[in-house]
Amino acid sequence: MKMRVSAVQFALKDVDSVEQWSAQVKHYVRNAAEYGSQFVLFPEFITTPLLGIGEEASGAGRPIDTLPEYTELYTGLFSGLARQYGMYLFAGTHVTRREEGLRNTAFLFKPDGSWHMQDKLHITPSEVQAWNVQPGDGVEVIDTPFGKIGLLTCYDIEFPEIVRMVRAKGANVIFCPSCTDDRHGFHRVRYCCHARTVENQIYVVTTGTVGSLTRVDFMRANYGQAAVIAPNDIPFPPGGILSEGDMNADMLITADLDLSLLDEVREAGSVTTWRDRRVDLYTDWQQQ
Repeated sequence: MKMRVSAVQFALKDVDSVEQWSAQVKHYVRNAAEYGSQFVLFPEFITTPLLGIGEEASGAGRPIDTLPEYTELYTGLFSGLARQYGMYLFAGTHVTRREEGLRNTAFLFKPDGSWHMQDKLHITPSEVQAWNVQPGDGVEVIDTPFGKIGLLTCYDIEFPEIVRMVRAKGANVIFCPSCTDDRHGFHRVRYCCHARTVENQIYVVTTGTVGSLTRVDFMRANYGQAAVIAPNDIPFPPGGILSEGDMNADMLITADLDLSLLDEVREAGSVTTWRDRRVDLYTDWQQQ
């Protein structure tokens, strides 16, 4: 079975209205639809430009804890687009409010208009110090007609244990929205995406923010690139890269994922890392 995926290098830029931001989102969904994509990934913190509306004078943006006020707008926009185009839209992340405080929440909008939420599990020091974001409590895989998929955000991919759990629950593809402000952060996420494909013999689709928000604190610099990454074995490109964007460009990439190839390399690849894991020495989700 094959699935076509797209990933958006979404440019964060100052906007003067909700409509201006929404038009940018709609543009890329239409763009992916023209390529026949079934899954589209947007990056982390996609709604932060909304904090700068009407904030030209202060240049700092409204506080992060006002972003949940846009949740209904955000879910309405992406839910409608998912229904309209019959797509699975990974709408990056949006800051939500729970009893415990703020969460950095990834959303998947399905073709029937419903959605799945996955809180970011590992919170970076800057998210804690600047915004007091709280970690999520657990991870679930999501059923689709193409099989199970996982949704892990940015820093999450740097922890092998959580990806092992998601794979043990049956996921063959991990979608990883990200937001990094410099080369160091970008390469941490990117190299870990490659490592997770090798360790678990899965695909990883990742993308990050590009551009700059001059009106919003802590979002003034972005360094990103989208990529569709495969296990480093003979059926796939030697570098494990099925597709990647131009660094820091406002653009979209697309690739086809052949899920049957994952079964082949797990059974008889040059290495069989998933089969050969030592669960007698270290447990995964199935053993707990």
